[in-house]
Amino acid sequence: MNFENIKLGVAPINWTNDDMPELGGENTFEQCISEMALAGFTGCEVGNKFPRDTDVLKKALELRGLQICNQWNSYELTTKSLEENIKNFTELLDFLETMGAKVIGGGEVGNSCQGQMTVPVFEGKGMLNTDEEWKSFTTGLNELGKIARARGMKLAFHHHMGTCIQTIAETDRLMAETDPENVYLNYDCGHFYFAGEDPVEALKKYIGRTAHIHLKDIRPNVLQRVHDEKLSFLTAVKQGVFTVPGDKEGCIDFPSLFDVIKESDYQGWIVLEAEQDPAVANPLEYAIIARKFFKGLTNI
Repeated sequence: MNFENIKLGVAPINWTNDDMPELGGENTFEQCISEMALAGFTGCEVGNKFPRDTDVLKKALELRGLQICNQWNSYELTTKSLEENIKNFTELLDFLETMGAKVIGGGEVGNSCQGQMTVPVFEGKGMLNTDEEWKSFTTGLNELGKIARARGMKLAFHHHMGTCIQTIAETDRLMAETDPENVYLNYDCGHFYFAGEDPVEALKKYIGRTAHIHLKDIRPNVLQRVHDEKLSFLTAVKQGVFTVPGDKEGCIDFPSLFDVIKESDYQGWIVLEAEQDPAVANPLEYAIIARKFFKGLTNI
């Protein structure tokens, strides 16, 4: 294929950070989506400043030629009942279905340190320590995936730093213990590299079961500081561990990633998601850098 079934989107976290509202607190919803469109993207995910009134949101997006492609769902299968998870999951499905999205994303936050400013991301990550904990987690995820599939949507689970699904080994077990018709992957090259994995090999392994793709780059000097100083995930973000594809400070092999995608049957969205401090890394400037870089690799 020649990327004819691929669409390019962008995440609002580059403008306003959901986990650290002080980052981009000055940026409005209207500025965010206007700059997304100005940079040349046709879709976006949902941020904390997006209106929840679907009629209002649809009008604002349609004026700019944008559509919703996904939203993060905070799974809490390790700390809350399946019934509570189903309630929250279904409410978000209702919203996304109304907005025309086909994917619901997110990762496990119940036992994660990803949102804790003082807990070192590597030393404090969430874990599934027993077979019983794994079975409870994957059984619950399967049930949620069934609900999504019945409504014509895909649950795309996001491996994420600080969580119980961070490494390739953990992702392998997640994939093995869930039904491929119910649970897909939200692949993220930045999080795999951050975790010490090869993102190209990971994409080769999982592309057949990937329903959504996030692309971001890593600044290796900041990542080394995370290890040396035992920094938290949020501190790493504030210090600039992530950047956009096309930034010369990055290190991920994006041409090889796009070769894997090109040779696959992947259909759906590729989303720029490179959270930084917008006061340091202007969101529009960096979105344009990434968009031009994507254009050069895909001609989209």
